[in-house]
Amino acid sequence: MLQEFIDSLIADGLFGGLPRDVAYLIGMLAAGALVVFGFVLNVAGITTFVERRVWARIQSRVGPNRVGPQGVLQWLADGLKLLMKEEAIPFAADARLFKLAPFIVTIGFITAFVAMPFSSALIVADLNLGILYITSMTSLVVVGIMVAGWASNNKWSLIGGIRAAAQIVSYEIPAALSIFTVILITGTLSMQSIIQQQSWLPWDWFIFHNPFTFIGFFVTFVALLAEGNRTPFDLPEAESELVAGFVTEYSGARYLFFFLVEWGNLYVISAILVTLFLGGWQVPMIPVITDSAFGLNLLQALTFVGKSYFGVILIMWIRATLPRIRVDQLMTTCWKYLLPISFANFMGTALWVLIWPDGFLPAELLMTALGFGLVGYFFYRVAYHLRRSGAQITLSPLS
Repeated sequence: MLQEFIDSLIADGLFGGLPRDVAYLIGMLAAGALVVFGFVLNVAGITTFVERRVWARIQSRVGPNRVGPQGVLQWLADGLKLLMKEEAIPFAADARLFKLAPFIVTIGFITAFVAMPFSSALIVADLNLGILYITSMTSLVVVGIMVAGWASNNKWSLIGGIRAAAQIVSYEIPAALSIFTVILITGTLSMQSIIQQQSWLPWDWFIFHNPFTFIGFFVTFVALLAEGNRTPFDLPEAESELVAGFVTEYSGARYLFFFLVEWGNLYVISAILVTLFLGGWQVPMIPVITDSAFGLNLLQALTFVGKSYFGVILIMWIRATLPRIRVDQLMTTCWKYLLPISFANFMGTALWVLIWPDGFLPAELLMTALGFGLVGYFFYRVAYHLRRSGAQITLSPLS
């Protein structure tokens, strides 16, 4: 853990006799800066390039391929361009709130990484209320969006902000109830403790623990998509209805901050799901690698990031596939379907834990087989449609 590492540095005299609390503060700030500047900002930027290439592939286009090898530096060029652009503040806008809103959104996003576990040792702070802290910090984003919509003094922005508030507040309820199914099993809110009670074997993942957590995984996934304003729930910034929603009046660096958070949130959504349901950073204990603490943590971090980024690709895939739903459909999905299902999952998991407190292996194996069967069928359909599209291109008179 980071605290143990800082203790070792204090023992070696690296902090030159500074009080222990001051040393902890410096160490935490350094670790936080490393996570933000070494990982968060880069992942958010690279994700913009990956998403554009994924969309292009799905739509039979090429996508950005000029800046850097195969266009891999396009995200850097776009970021620098926005940073150098002039920022325009509408004359009738509330200038102070207008300037503040992007920073509220960014703070809510970045602070979530404080309790995000990348490996058994690579975490800024293993809080005993970790999952509660992360959901609370990400909820701060809606405050920034509401402030942006109100302060812009623009009808499109205000409608986008109100939509975001209604959407995020509504979908937090089924998301929280589904998260509580895992808490009932583990008896802890610590992100590290939740992962430690799983293993690298799929039938030990909480998604396959019982039928209720299996359904709860999909409820959580849909609810987090809605909280992240992702398609098909991207109504707060619906371009066909609201120009750009709550970011309509923004430009330059502040405009960049909003989209930094949007693309970075893809990783946060996937990381929460991986932690709660998909085994987190758990890896098989390979003696050649795991004998070294550095090798073990590197393998765990690669596993965690790999699982999370697979979820990111899936979210991109959904955006390029599904149409945007209407506002009434958005609320109907939450209050008439997800909320009753998540409540039934919560009560069912409580009963399951009461009957089988240590789990029920036959059910776990059955759910694992069902899960892998669904994944296999999914990729079978993908392969089928790829073959079908290839045949259509071959038979086209324009080819």
